Amino acid sequence: MRLWFVHQNFPGQYRHVAKHFADDPNCDVVTIGENTRLKLSGAHQYTYKNPQGASAGTHHYIRGLESAVRRGQEVVRLGLELKKKGMEPDIVCSHPGWGDTLYFKEIFPNAKLLSYFEFFYRPRGADVGFDQEFSKVGLDDVCRVRTKNTVNLLTLDMADWGVCPTAWQSSQFPPAFQSRMSVIHDGIDTDKARPAADAKVTVGRNQQTFSQADEIITYVARNLEPYRGFHSFMRALPSLLRRRPKAHVFIVGGDEVSYGRPAPDGKSYRQWLLEELGEKVDVDRLHFFGRVPYQQYLNILQVSSVHVYLTYPFVLSWSLMEAMSVACPIAASRTPPVEEVIRHGKNGLLFDFFSPDELCETVCRLLTDRDLARELGAQARKTIIERYDLTRVCLPRQVRLIEDIAAGRAPVAE
Repeated sequence: MRLWFVHQNFPGQYRHVAKHFADDPNCDVVTIGENTRLKLSGAHQYTYKNPQGASAGTHHYIRGLESAVRRGQEVVRLGLELKKKGMEPDIVCSHPGWGDTLYFKEIFPNAKLLSYFEFFYRPRGADVGFDQEFSKVGLDDVCRVRTKNTVNLLTLDMADWGVCPTAWQSSQFPPAFQSRMSVIHDGIDTDKARPAADAKVTVGRNQQTFSQADEIITYVARNLEPYRGFHSFMRALPSLLRRRPKAHVFIVGGDEVSYGRPAPDGKSYRQWLLEELGEKVDVDRLHFFGRVPYQQYLNILQVSSVHVYLTYPFVLSWSLMEAMSVACPIAASRTPPVEEVIRHGKNGLLFDFFSPDELCETVCRLLTDRDLARELGAQARKTIIERYDLTRVCLPRQVRLIEDIAAGRAPVAE
């Protein structure tokens, strides 16, 4: 099988499945990306030229579309060079979000296209307008968001099949396309993300060391921003730290903005919220790590007494699943993507996204009732092992799906 993986920032979601096929001597693997962050022995790896951004006069609704078109052209140029060398795929796996494979079928019409459909933007009922403090929506926003789906819709029409990581994310796509889409999560490596009784984390200038014997509240996001409920979390801290005088808070994440609007006055949301809270929060017990290496991130989860996760109705974070895999007691927002994996009182506790008071009460309950916390943590890990384990559940499904699409077979319903 001649299998190509195309992702703007390879490997993206293809880290494990690409390696699986690259290790197979009967499979000829090619990877294509603007950037390549994973070197695969046994694969032919290519990068394409960084495309120009949208021109200054482009209407703001279609700046993303213009960038996708330019990116699609760069990938076509690379594809044509490879075709001249006699290289042609049987199947292409691609994330369509950046437009990489927008024109791939024009040069490789016989190749199957399996697209990773991550999110379909809705002007109502999902992330847009969910949080009125940061995303008040006018007609201009509604029109812009609807236009934002152009590349998604072009790819939905072109793809032979689609894959989506969660049922809720799949449900956001137009019903006419959902029957041609498999729901398979990327998978969690539960052998790596596992409890460790001897885990330790050292923080601060004084090099203070913490372990599971300490009371640690953890929060993780790629960037500290409203989409991941950072404002609700921070606003709960004055009461939470007052009620739990021995607790320390570990916060992992950068100061950029992945989704939504930037913070006011050119500040990061961390700066803005620390200024808002002022002396109400005990900063000596508040530890910001920024972005950290993966093993340090796991150690932080492994010493966690309670892990707090919040999100708008949006893409579900790997960090929630990995915290569950580590058997962290979970306190999470009662929002649709979370409710797909967390059952209140069964494998975690849920609270109102907009209520710092309820967040505080939920965390305090888990810190006080350690038997409940341990049971919920154990059930959280069991959920991940049974439904989202990388090697035993998700990767075999991904492999079977790719093989089915490449062979022209109807995928097995999951």
